[in-house]
Amino acid sequence: MTTSTSPNSCAEIVTIPVDLAERVESVLGRVADACRDAARRPDEVTVIAVTKFHSASLIRQLHALGIRNVGENRHQDAAPKAAELAHLDLTWHFVGQLQSNKTRAVLSYARIIHSVDRPSLVRALARTEEPCEVFLEVNLTDDPGRGGVEPDALDALAEAVLAESSIRLAGVMAVAPLDESPRSAFARLRLLSERLQRIAPEATAISAGMSGDFPDAIAEGATHLRIGTAITGKRPAAP
Repeated sequence: MTTSTSPNSCAEIVTIPVDLAERVESVLGRVADACRDAARRPDEVTVIAVTKFHSASLIRQLHALGIRNVGENRHQDAAPKAAELAHLDLTWHFVGQLQSNKTRAVLSYARIIHSVDRPSLVRALARTEEPCEVFLEVNLTDDPGRGGVEPDALDALAEAVLAESSIRLAGVMAVAPLDESPRSAFARLRLLSERLQRIAPEATAISAGMSGDFPDAIAEGATHLRIGTAITGKRPAAP
């Protein structure tokens, strides 16, 4: 164990497990290596620690290690953690499927949504009148039941977002299919990002890459990585 004083928490002393510090250091090193291989700068890439089912205490430890971006995918889990850690300078990202009736509650702590996949959700976000930033989730599989908008419908969904003054369109998001190499899937996502930029030039961000495939995502232009177990370790059972 090591200890650290968090600079934004009234001299709060945080005990940090050695293995957690080692995982964070390893991931950040691998991100830097992948950026170098892709002729990119590490500061072009935002590392989001996905803390699904983990406690607020782990997020406090990650903050003490320099992590500032946290991802959650269930409102009922995220809300109490965000409230407990409101004194820390954390940026909360909502990365799971978002129900339209939960938009106001989620936007009370997370202003970056990575999973916008339908016009009805866009309208629900706009009705809150809270400013937010969104990624359009794209379904890269042949399964219509998977989350994400079909690639052919991406432009229309983008137009729906662009019509709302309170919503900023950041870019695209996707999960690599299990039956395809991550690099080829992320290459397709990059092409979709380039297509999106023809109607939304400022929507240059790409949310892609998780614990097992983030170097491939960086190689194909990812700007936001959603990394869980490679940072946090084994995920606890769902509560």
